[in-house]
Amino acid sequence: MTDVIKAIILGIIEGLTEFLPVSSTGHLILAGNLLNFEGDAAITFKIVIQLGAVMAVLILYWKNYLEIGSNLIKMEFSKSKGLNVIHMILAMFPALIVYLLLKDTIKSQLFGPTPVLIGLVAGGLLMIIAARSKRKNSVDTISYKQAFGIGLFQCLALWPGFSRSGSTISGGLLLGTSQKAAADFTFIISVPVMFGASLLDLYDSRNLLNLDDLYLMLIGFMTSFFVAMIAVVTFIRLIKRLRLEWFALYRFVLAALFYFIVIL
Repeated sequence: MTDVIKAIILGIIEGLTEFLPVSSTGHLILAGNLLNFEGDAAITFKIVIQLGAVMAVLILYWKNYLEIGSNLIKMEFSKSKGLNVIHMILAMFPALIVYLLLKDTIKSQLFGPTPVLIGLVAGGLLMIIAARSKRKNSVDTISYKQAFGIGLFQCLALWPGFSRSGSTISGGLLLGTSQKAAADFTFIISVPVMFGASLLDLYDSRNLLNLDDLYLMLIGFMTSFFVAMIAVVTFIRLIKRLRLEWFALYRFVLAALFYFIVIL
């Protein structure tokens, strides 16, 4: 299989799974193992294609970011006006601090088959528990307290396999938001969180960058971008009627595949 085909396949996987509560990390590790696409080049490639998925959300939710930016310029932080920069900061702060403090430990100890398997199963169980909550509200009604609580749940996503969207949507449900509101909030805070984390990872991996692989990264980036655009829109429609238990069940199936293919 050529490297171009591998780049396209991995770009599709990243775009489909980054914002679904199924763990993009678990999928990429499993796919990388099956495609024999591992090592230093693969690490950098996965960071780049993640940025493609980030750009998709930035475009889809541009009105929300424009409003938040406008309120920031006007220094308007009233909760009655919907989401504002304080919501964003409260949701991002916990995971940012934990990541900066434990970055090296996370990369050296948790980016392996067994931790990912544990994260897939544990994340699925969390989603089953959270799915029992039934609320109806919009993303603009999320409080500062809920935003901070969702930020604390986002720390779980630093454990590969847990899934950032799975952790934050589950956290939102447990804290009293609707599934749709939690999903919208998850996507909105994903851009600064993932963009910042990806840039830090790229800086740490700067010695692994290779101009010869640039065209493969561009292919993966563009594939991830377009697929993520479709995936996010589809997921937002599904989330209105599809409960989290179905995603949890999928995670358990993926964990079984992960165990038999990667670990055994």
